[in-house]
Amino acid sequence: MSSSGDDLFTRDDHIFENKELLEINHLPEEGRIVGRDDEIADLANAVNPAIFGQSPSNLLIYGKTGTGKSLCAKHISERLVRVAKEEGVTAEFAYVDCAQDNTETQAVQTIAHSMNNSEATDIKIPDKGLSTSTYYKRLWQVLDTQYGVVLIILDEVDKLDDDDILMQLSRAGEAGKLTDCKIGVIGISNKIKYKDRMDERVKSSLCEREFVFPPYDANQLRDIMQARSDAFKDGVLEPSVIPRAAALAAREHGDARKAIDILRYAGEIAQSNSSETVREEFVVQARERAETDRFRELIRGSTPHSRYVLQALAVLSLNETDEDGFRTTRIFDVYEEICRQEGSDTLSLRRVRDLLKEHAFLDIIEQSRQSGGSAEGSYTEHQLLEDPDVVQKVLVETVESSQQ
Repeated sequence: MSSSGDDLFTRDDHIFENKELLEINHLPEEGRIVGRDDEIADLANAVNPAIFGQSPSNLLIYGKTGTGKSLCAKHISERLVRVAKEEGVTAEFAYVDCAQDNTETQAVQTIAHSMNNSEATDIKIPDKGLSTSTYYKRLWQVLDTQYGVVLIILDEVDKLDDDDILMQLSRAGEAGKLTDCKIGVIGISNKIKYKDRMDERVKSSLCEREFVFPPYDANQLRDIMQARSDAFKDGVLEPSVIPRAAALAAREHGDARKAIDILRYAGEIAQSNSSETVREEFVVQARERAETDRFRELIRGSTPHSRYVLQALAVLSLNETDEDGFRTTRIFDVYEEICRQEGSDTLSLRRVRDLLKEHAFLDIIEQSRQSGGSAEGSYTEHQLLEDPDVVQKVLVETVESSQQ
């Protein structure tokens, strides 16, 4: 019998019992949702009319990444579908990741496809090939044919190219597009200022109820991770691991998603080290890996000049640690030097200012207006919210991979 490759793969996982519990897209059971009782009750109250086949309120949910917004929206939607059925109302919900389906056509196609039972409706929803207006017509047919009420969750709604689908969905009943089905929209955004960018007509119809989800504190994060600790084999988690991971996550961001990432990475580090247990020292290593992965995801798809501007701010932050923030002009000077090193033409100062605003919108940097007195007037300073070492490391990796 050939033994080729026998040592390449680990057949016996001595660390994880059910690793799926630590995946980002895993929707926990009802009893595993920790620290969001008030928020769940508020959301339930807002959509409660739907269980009787009446129009639910349109909602906008704000909060930083990892504060349980998507989790609670999905949880409430699932429970509403179940309770509505008990009341004799046919209900359903659709979930759209607007970071992935960011055009109006992609989003309406995703909704129509996920809601359609082609055997019942005899309607086809192809992946592509139809006009946006045709996708809408088929969506309205699907909803009126099959459902009394639907909820549509638009996650990371700020990533949509424009507000057109928000206008269509939030006013479908009022505009006479739907006759039998009631529709409610749940928009979710990490950006508290997102509403300021909305069309006024959309704002008046979509923002009937608004909710802000605060970051989790250390106790809540500890309970969240404890609720998922059966992802690990019995006895492999050392007692200090979860408290340390919770303390790190609470101090830096209050992000449950990142806290769970840290716990999963710590287990993977224990595996790679052939350790019998997950130790506290692995948590520190896992935190750095989680930070790097998160920032890599934030800048995925960004342009070279967008990265050069960030690199300039990272260089200043690393070289002048006593400074809290840096003026646009100082960042521009370093950016020009980076462009020369990369053999690239520079963008204008105005365009660099726009790129810095985009990074501020993504919460990569923080901008603040400063007064220089009568001699200098006011100016903007920019401060990295990410660890400059992590920023520098990821940007260098990104450049190297693009050159291969």
